[in-house]
Amino acid sequence: MSLKSVFHVAAVAAALAGSAFADGAHKFMVHDQYARVSSPIAKAGAAFMAITNQTHADDRLIDVRSDVAARVQLHTHKEGDDGVMKMMHVEEGFAIAEGDTHMLKRGGDHIMFMGLNQALNHGDVVKVTLVFENAGEIEIEVPVDLERKAEGHGSHSN
Repeated sequence: MSLKSVFHVAAVAAALAGSAFADGAHKFMVHDQYARVSSPIAKAGAAFMAITNQTHADDRLIDVRSDVAARVQLHTHKEGDDGVMKMMHVEEGFAIAEGDTHMLKRGGDHIMFMGLNQALNHGDVVKVTLVFENAGEIEIEVPVDLERKAEGHGSHSN
């Protein structure tokens, strides 16, 4: 196994184990994070995870950033007047109450990477900055998992 392969395996294992982020009274747990694309030539991708607010106050995820794409946004799926599900930018972000976990999952709230500036291959790791209204910025690593099935995470095509 090459040194690069060992590094990727170690990074993916660390990311899958979950990450706690503490800054004074601000503490969040991010776990089960992964990113995916629909094909090797896709210009867009998405990231999913569980974010637990372990602080003593409500907070809101208001933005997300990554160098992997021209635009990175918080998105959700919403049924339009015509009955068709559409993805849309959630400008106000996602509220996460004290002690609650907010799921970013397929077919629901998620992080959208638009205008990818590199291919996302299975085993790669994407650096993402989560921006909270009160807790500020938290950097995480999100492994690319192109093999994960939608079970337990809804369906991105719903």
